Order: sequence, then structure tokens, then C-alpha cells
Amino acid sequence: MLRVGFGYDVHRLIEGRDLILGGVKIPYDRGLSGHSDADVLSHAIGEAILGALSLGDLGKHFPDTDERYKNISSLKILSLICDLAKNENAMILSVDSTVVAEEPKLSGYILKMRENISNALDLEMNQISVKATTSEGMGFVGEKEGMAGYAVVLVEKK
Repeated sequence: MLRVGFGYDVHRLIEGRDLILGGVKIPYDRGLSGHSDADVLSHAIGEAILGALSLGDLGKHFPDTDERYKNISSLKILSLICDLAKNENAMILSVDSTVVAEEPKLSGYILKMRENISNALDLEMNQISVKATTSEGMGFVGEKEGMAGYAVVLVEKK
């Protein structure tokens, strides 16, 4: 059975944190606020996988009240979600994702993001798509208050 999952995540930009997207530390004057490393791209992908398998959301599995997940790498969270998928006799077939950020420019980091995500999910690079766009100066992303991530995954469940 083929299943599709959709994921969305958003975090506020704050001073004093590293900016991590797809497991890549990107030079910028602010980072994303959150209990974990607040990687909106990895979180959106994780949400999509969990959704495709009807397993709830990130908060159910990795609550922000649990100190085990304080500052955890979101790539580690993706690996744990991959294990959940395997336990459900499911195989992730493809990931299509988008980061929405007004700045910094992300094109130079996309390949490394794809590599990190493919490693975390035990997939080939050609199964992972990462794109970046802006919101043309509109809304919280356009005002540089935060960033968002979107993802769609295709999963085969045995």
C-alpha cells in the first residue's frame, strides 16, 4: 500500500542560536528557536513520514517537555523516525521538501542537506529533494521573523 504524508514546521528566528537546516550549520546572525536544534526542514520531513504512517506528530514522539530531546540534532530525530517506519514494515520511497526563508541564500547548502537527510533516513540521494524559496517579503518569513519547512513523502507500507 502506498501512503502519502505531508509535513509543515515553523520556528522563530532568534539571536544566540546557530542556524541549522537539513543538519547543516549555516552562517547567519540568528538561529531558530526550539527545544531541539529547531531544524524546520528536518522537522517537516519527520512530520510527513509520521503522517504517512498515521503515527501522530513530532510532539507525540519527541515532546519538548522531555530533556532527552533538549538540543538534539533533528537528523537524529529523523533516524529515530526511520526506525519507527521500519518497525511498521514501511519503506520511505521519496521525500520532496522546501525551506521558506527570506535570507540567507541557501542554494550553496542544498547538496549537503540532501546528503545529510539521505544518510539519516538510509536512502539514496536521488530519493531526496530539497528546495529553497522566499516569501517575497510577505508575512513572518518575509519580515525575517522566522522560517518554515514543508515536505511531502511517499511511503510503501507492507
